[in-house]
Amino acid sequence: MGEKRDNTLSSVKNALRVLKSFSIEEPEKKITDLANSLNLGTSTVSRLMTTLASEGFVYKKNQRYRLGWPLLSLSGVVTSDIEIHTEATPVLHSLLSKTGETSHLNILENREVICIHKVESNHTVRTFTHIGSRNPLHCTSSGKVLLAFNEKDLFDEIIENDLISYTHNTISDPKKLKEALKEIREHGYAISREELYQGVTAIAAPIRDYTGRVVAAVNTIGPIQRINSHTIPNHIKRVCDAAKEISERLGYFPTYKS
Repeated sequence: MGEKRDNTLSSVKNALRVLKSFSIEEPEKKITDLANSLNLGTSTVSRLMTTLASEGFVYKKNQRYRLGWPLLSLSGVVTSDIEIHTEATPVLHSLLSKTGETSHLNILENREVICIHKVESNHTVRTFTHIGSRNPLHCTSSGKVLLAFNEKDLFDEIIENDLISYTHNTISDPKKLKEALKEIREHGYAISREELYQGVTAIAAPIRDYTGRVVAAVNTIGPIQRINSHTIPNHIKRVCDAAKEISERLGYFPTYKS
C-alpha cells in the first residue's frame, strides 16, 4: 500500500515538473525534449502526457505538446485571490499613465525574480516581457531590490554560482554587488542600466506587507532612449510613490520617531 502511494506521489510530482517546464521561450515540446530535460524515461513522460492530455492540461499537435486552456482558468483563480495582485493592479495602471512605460509586479522565488503582473506600454518601441518570466536577481532592478532587503544567506547562495555576466554592465563581482545592495537599502530603490539586456533601463522599489517585510517589488522598464539621465529622477519618484501606495494598501504604515 505504501509503495503504491509513493508511486502516485512521484507521478504527481513529475506531472507538475512537466507543466512547469513549459515557458514563453519554449511553448511546445516533444516527448524526448521533456525526457532529456527532466531526466525521466520516455515511456514515463509519454504516460504522463497522455494523462494530462485526457484532462485538457496539454494537447498534441504535430508530435509536439503545448499547454491547454484549463491552466489559464486556474491562473485566473490564483491572481484574483492574491491580495498583493489585487491591490497592486490599479497602482500599476496609474504608474503606466504617469511614466508611459511598462510596469511590473515582481516577487522572489527560488533565487529568481518572477513577474506576477504586468501593465504594458503603448509605445511602438518597448521591452518584451511576460507574466511568469523569471530573471536573475543580481542584474535586474526588482531582483536587486528583493536581494537587498532579504536575508544574508540568499546573498551568500547566489554569489557562489549565479553572478553571470549578461552585458558589460552586469555586476558580477561579489564585493561590488554587496556595495550596490547597501546603496539600495539606503536610497530605497534600484536601477538597472543595461545590466540584463542592452538598451534597457529599469527602476524598482520595495513593497512591504503590514509587518514591514519586503514581499515584492514594483518596477518600470523601457529603452534607454526614454529612460535616461534626464527622465530617471521623475521615474524614480513615481516608482517609489507606487511602491509606497501598494504597501499602504497591504496595511504597511511606518511609525516615525520624533
